[in-house]
Amino acid sequence: MTGWHRRPLFAGRHDALRDWLCEPDSLTARLKRRGAFRIALLRQERARANADECAALGISPRTPCWVREVVLHCDGLPAIFAHTVLPASPRGVLGRWFARLGTRSLGSLLFAHPGFVRGELAFARLATPHPLHAPAVAALGRPPAGGFRARRCTHRFGGQAVLVTEVFAPRLAAG
Repeated sequence: MTGWHRRPLFAGRHDALRDWLCEPDSLTARLKRRGAFRIALLRQERARANADECAALGISPRTPCWVREVVLHCDGLPAIFAHTVLPASPRGVLGRWFARLGTRSLGSLLFAHPGFVRGELAFARLATPHPLHAPAVAALGRPPAGGFRARRCTHRFGGQAVLVTEVFAPRLAAG
């Protein structure tokens, strides 16, 4: 299944990833509370957004965007693969901040600055046909049966919007 839904697709009442998927605050802060935290920057470049990302951002598939991919590690193990899309236009302060992030967490910026407005979360299971499946496998390892659990959200600041997709490593369900 590759569609995005307003409610998480729980495996059952006691779904171990429920708390992670529904986390209302920064996943970076939560991982820092859990153990040694580190970010690995995989790529940050101008590229085209995926079709479903274009739809979520309300942009044309030809719109140039900044695409950033990182892996958030906790205690030396990959925990979350994050894929971020920021349309290159309109230009503004968000674009300048984004360009200077390096290995710093975008989440720390999004949750610390009072000007950001967070949209609703959307949830999916990312399986083989989804364009983020292969990079998630490369970052997190073998997916569970049915695909990775993921969520995404648009954050707005002034006239700019950034779409953040977070894909969860199955090992987060272990505790």
